[in-house]
Amino acid sequence: MSRRRFILPAATVALSALLLAGCAPAPAQPTNTADAGDYCARMVTNSGGLQDRSFNQSSWEGLQQAAKTFDIDVNAIVSTGEIDLAPNVSQAVETGCGFVLTVGFELADATLAEAKANPAVHFAIVDEQVDGENIKPIVFDTAQASYLAGYLAAGVTTTGKVATFGGGNQPPVTLFMDGFADGVARYNAVHETTVAVLGWNKARQDGLFTGDFEDIVKGKATTEALLDQGADVIMPVAGQVGEGAAAAILQRGSGSLIWVDNDGYETLPAEFRPVVLTSVLKNMQDAVVRIVGDDIDGTFDKSPFIGTLANGGVDIAPYHDLADRVSPQLQAELDGLRSAIVDGSTTVESPSTPK
Repeated sequence: MSRRRFILPAATVALSALLLAGCAPAPAQPTNTADAGDYCARMVTNSGGLQDRSFNQSSWEGLQQAAKTFDIDVNAIVSTGEIDLAPNVSQAVETGCGFVLTVGFELADATLAEAKANPAVHFAIVDEQVDGENIKPIVFDTAQASYLAGYLAAGVTTTGKVATFGGGNQPPVTLFMDGFADGVARYNAVHETTVAVLGWNKARQDGLFTGDFEDIVKGKATTEALLDQGADVIMPVAGQVGEGAAAAILQRGSGSLIWVDNDGYETLPAEFRPVVLTSVLKNMQDAVVRIVGDDIDGTFDKSPFIGTLANGGVDIAPYHDLADRVSPQLQAELDGLRSAIVDGSTTVESPSTPK
């Protein structure tokens, strides 16, 4: 999970596989990629590393898929701490590759600096808004999918309490939390229930944060406290910290987990599968493939790319082992809610919504 800073107000975002309403159009499928030739692409991770079970990992999977699709050379340069960030972006440029993908707010300054110094190189940055003539931002309106996850959580809770917490109070984190809280509120309004959300107050834009995105021990302790307060569905928005939440729920023997960024049922250790209810997904893979294809085709542009429910950029994952907890009636309500968000009759709003 990334933490976002807005670098320049002119920046907006863009990511998706299909058409966007009210945003820049999704990249078209490349047409002459067979002649990619010596084209190559490099990716620079943030300090969370490549196998973060989050957006570094998903972005890398997208670049690997681009390598197979277009028969190009790709590689990842892994950052292990803040001191690595700027040198790693410089190293990516020095390889001579024409496309550099950076991941997360930590790399915003380095990406902007290298883009200004190397106008012939094309950059894309995940989960951050940076304005530059040769920089394409890739972001996601995760509040839309989290709205569905919150409604789902309220529909399956047996204690009347659900919870969320973050790694840091940053827009890409709180965007998830806002959507989740609003989804619970919608369920309460429809069913005249009083399901409570622990860990986040949307009106105050404040809540429960661990202070980092890597310390699994903090995630476990935070989740144990929420379980002690009666929460039985918990959504951590904290990268690797969330693995501690899964461990706490599994050890307690009750409750369930909502993962974020990718399908936690597939990316977390298999021992946690029995507690994964669903995941709030960012479809980074398809976006990276299409943006690389555009670059090969010579149609790269700086227009930002926003993933939504309408264009498939965000969604919730299957329920896997916990599918029997979701009644046909609840699923029908979720399907109707998804359609309402897509057609605009239900609007999901957050101070952190990408514009």
